[in-house]
Amino acid sequence: MTTAARSKAARDKAVRKPRKPTQTSKPATRSRSQKPANAANAANAAASPRLARVAKGRKPRYFADPATDKLLWMTLTLMEELSVTRDRLDVVERLLDRKRLVSHREVDGWVGDAKAATARAARRAAFVERMMRAAEAELAEATGRGMPVSEREVIAAVEE
Repeated sequence: MTTAARSKAARDKAVRKPRKPTQTSKPATRSRSQKPANAANAANAAASPRLARVAKGRKPRYFADPATDKLLWMTLTLMEELSVTRDRLDVVERLLDRKRLVSHREVDGWVGDAKAATARAARRAAFVERMMRAAEAELAEATGRGMPVSEREVIAAVEE
């Protein structure tokens, strides 16, 4: 079987049309644990195709250098997270403004104290550490040492 035929067979298997109910001598009964489905949910479930929950195969490669692909995936992940965060922040700001608890002007003009600045700095450092974990591991594997600590080490690594 060719690759194209296998992928078509996999697609056909993943997206199946709903079957028509067969005629039986007894009416279908439901167990006590099942809740009756309303007509709208049943129609939506029958109309929507079932998709595979797990991606199969390798990740697509868009660039010749795998490092560039990793950067692409990191960037896309960050874009997704930032978009969700902005949407949620917008909702919170609109709710606060609607209830007249805090206005947009107050949010824009807020200046935090030292405790808030320390908490934000710690949260940012943890975030950067999580984002750079894969790059640090790859660099340590390639060079036999960890990430450069000082600016001089960075310059020396680039000049090598």
